[in-house]
Amino acid sequence: MTFESISVVGDGQVGRTLAARLAERGTAVRSVGRDLAVGDADLVLLAVPDRAIAEVAQALEPGPWVAHLSGATTLAALAPHTRRFSIHPLQTFTLERGPEQLDGAWAAVSGESGEALEAGFGFAHALGVHAFELADEDRPLYHAAAMFVAAFLVTIHDAAAELFRAVGAPPEALEPLLRRTIENGFAPTGPHTRADWATIEGHLAAIRERRPELEPLYRALSDATMELAR
Repeated sequence: MTFESISVVGDGQVGRTLAARLAERGTAVRSVGRDLAVGDADLVLLAVPDRAIAEVAQALEPGPWVAHLSGATTLAALAPHTRRFSIHPLQTFTLERGPEQLDGAWAAVSGESGEALEAGFGFAHALGVHAFELADEDRPLYHAAAMFVAAFLVTIHDAAAELFRAVGAPPEALEPLLRRTIENGFAPTGPHTRADWATIEGHLAAIRERRPELEPLYRALSDATMELAR
């Protein structure tokens, strides 16, 4: 299924990026504000905060397909519309970059019928992303996984950068290590893989002395790493 005209409600990072990609690929796309003047669009895409999805959906006249971009929100938020699906681009976006942010990305598609899934996968094709089906009831667990890779990764990087600053090392030196970890397929490494408990205890002692606020985070990650290794 293809959509010839799409109205994007919302002008944030994701909405702008998707609108730019659609325009780039020849789809008639318009950005819509608070007036919700969606016209005769084939698809109305809700690129709004999760908490606003249900309110905006209820304010739209039934007729066109309606979809949201949330990773955690179920399809019930799109009531009363029955021609509905969701697509969650599995990517992080910034306003400083353009539609190339979607290059190579995946997206989770949820729908309650074969037609809805066809619509979602067709839209994913228009965006040029790889799509996979996600059961609506599995969205919270799926989104938790994305949080580990995106938001929590930022937390881990910031903690490491804080320890580097404590010893006068440049935090930017961590970035090649991070990239190589990904390139190596996340192969396990470090003292946990060698059962080098003396080194781990040394880490904890040093953190406790210099940056004690980071000890609980190191302990939690250390315990999780050992548990997953087993």
